[in-house]
Formats: sequence, structure tokens, C-alpha cells
Amino acid sequence: MSPAAQANPRTALTRSTHGGPRRLLYVVTEDWFFLSHRLPMARAAKAAGFEVHVATNVADGRDAIAREGFILHPVHFARGRLAPLATLASIRALRRVHRDVAPDLVHHVAIQATILGSLAALGEPVPRVNAITGLGYAFTSDTPKARVVRAVIGRLLRFLIDRDRSVALVQNPDDRALLERLGIRHDRIVLVPGSGVDVDRLKPMPEPSGRMTLGFVGRLLDDKGIRVLVAAHRQLRARNVPVDLLIAGTPDPANPASVSQAEAAAWGREPGIVWLGHVDDIATVWARAHVAVLPSRREGLPKSLLEAAACGRPMVATDVPGCREIAIAGETGLLAPPDDPDALAAAIETLMRAPDLRARFGGAARKLAEERFAAAAIGRAVTALYLRLVGAAG
Repeated sequence: MSPAAQANPRTALTRSTHGGPRRLLYVVTEDWFFLSHRLPMARAAKAAGFEVHVATNVADGRDAIAREGFILHPVHFARGRLAPLATLASIRALRRVHRDVAPDLVHHVAIQATILGSLAALGEPVPRVNAITGLGYAFTSDTPKARVVRAVIGRLLRFLIDRDRSVALVQNPDDRALLERLGIRHDRIVLVPGSGVDVDRLKPMPEPSGRMTLGFVGRLLDDKGIRVLVAAHRQLRARNVPVDLLIAGTPDPANPASVSQAEAAAWGREPGIVWLGHVDDIATVWARAHVAVLPSRREGLPKSLLEAAACGRPMVATDVPGCREIAIAGETGLLAPPDDPDALAAAIETLMRAPDLRARFGGAARKLAEERFAAAAIGRAVTALYLRLVGAAG
């Protein structure tokens, strides 16, 4: 090692064999998901000396990615359907990116990117971080098709992840246990809680005045519990419980669990429901809502609840993996069983009628966001993992 490298071992770890900075390649199916869920990690990696590349389907995020100083590689991913030819085309495109970039480290984001990106990298000695987040429709549905897809995905993950220079990155203990049941070795699984929330931008705010208002933020999917929430809201209104519902999010036609545009629009015409669609500044939602609600079937670690916690909002969520890491029963919120509108309505009403409890939960939620889920801390944890992997590979 040169004297300069000995003086700054982090610089040594972030120098590539080609003489420039180490090249980190993110593979993610959608540019908006990279921008909403991976920026703290990518920014921290860039600050540590990595040259950051992003291979993704490009919709509206080209300029935002460029402003960050990252290098974009457009790759088309077919989502929501079995498309063998499109899948092969995505793998070929990713292999071209590998040839062009010669990355020192690859970070695959979610299951589809993990599988296709790992297949594209077969035969290459590059270290890989495989972020297994949420586990999606195949792991939350029990339809015959989902069971078959789940079995195939399980075998692929075991084959592609459980190997040298490859780690699985999970966000909660339940997902770690699931991967271990699939046969992935414990020492190849790393837990980092979430993708980080900007606690400097999202600040605690006072409760709004006026009628009690619930806030839901997320894609409009059955798996996120949006239909269960609408049903619970209807129950409360039918019992003359004065409560409004803000829905921030849009359908995801590529996801089999998505509601339709027409159904979402119809909800927005119901008494007491406002459908906001996509919202850029999420703080504007929590400024109008007293309580954050997410009745999901499974999460990695839900960003919507992390952002609500940063704003000091109490939560009602389901007692499922991911949600219970941030909506802690009796500390930051209340939990209900999944797919149970009666129990969800009861939990919402309990919190509605207890302003002191809302204040206590909201304060604890903000403290938890600062101490465990802040973007800076998550960025440091993931960057440390990157440096360990490239150091081991060097």
C-alpha cells in the first residue's frame, strides 16, 4: 500500500484497479423508486468517494439523478407480467452496463432487480449487495399463481445470493428469518433498518385544527391495505364518527394487487375522503392529518410511516413485518390484524378519542425516527457495508 493510502485507508478502499474512484452500480427497476428510497445511501457512498452509477427504467427522474452527480444507464424492466423475451432483454442490457462500467460493487434494489441483476453478473467476481425489501405480491398473496412464483423466487434467491462476495440486505428481523428459512446463510444477511428519513427536512408539527383526519401515503395496492382502510372509514362514518381520510398515492398498473384508476377516483367522490394523487412534498399531507394509517400485509420498513414519525404523527398500522418496527404497539401507535376493517376501525377510533395518547405516541415516534431511522445514520451503515465488501474484494 502506498504511503498516501496508508494515511487514508478509506481513500484506498474507494480506489479502483483502473486508478479512478471505486464504481458503485445501483440496479433498480424504476427511477422514482431509486430517488425516493435510495438517495441517502447513494449520497453517503458518493461522499465516501464512490463514483455512483444507476441502471434503471427512466421515467421522470433523469434530471434529478444527474443533479446528484450520478451517472445514469437507462435499462427497461418489464414489471407485473411474465415476459420471457423482455426479461432476457433486460439481462442483456445489464450485461452491457457491466461491460461499460466495470463496477467494483453492485447494489440490487428489490427482488426483480436482484434476480435479473445477479443473472447478468454471473461469472463476474464483483461483490453484490442484494436489497430484499417488502417481498411483494408473490409473498403476500396465496393464489395458486403466487405460490408457484414464490417457490421459484425462493430457489433463485438461494442460488444467486448464497455465494461468496454476495450479501442480502434486509430491513427487519422477519425478512432475515424468512431468508434463513429459504436456505441463505445467516452470515450473508445484513440488517439495516430502512432506507432513511430526512429528520432535518421533516420536522414535528402541531396537530391540525378541525375534524379528525387520517392520512394514508403509498401506492394504491390491496397489499398496502387501502381497500381495508376505506372499508374501516365507511364503518366509522356509518356510526356517525366524524373522521376524514386523505389518500396520497396512485395506482400501480404493473402490480397485480393494484386498484384501478376508476376505483380510486370513486373513493375521492365519497363523503369524507379526499384523493390527493401523487404528492411531491409529503410534509403537506402530515400537516393536514392527525394520524398516519397503513394497514399493510407486509413491508420492508415503510417509508410513509417513517416520514409520518419524523413529523411527530401517531400511527395505526397492522401487526405485520416491517410495520411493527416503526408503529410500536403502545409506544408510537396502535396495531390491528391485517385484512380486518372492524379491528382497524376500532383502533382508529381509540386514538381519535385520546388526544393525550396521540401526543405521547407522536413524540415517541419522532424520537424513534431521530435515533434509529435518520437518513444520515442509515447512509453511514450502508456505506460501511460497501467499504467492507470492496475491501474484502481488493
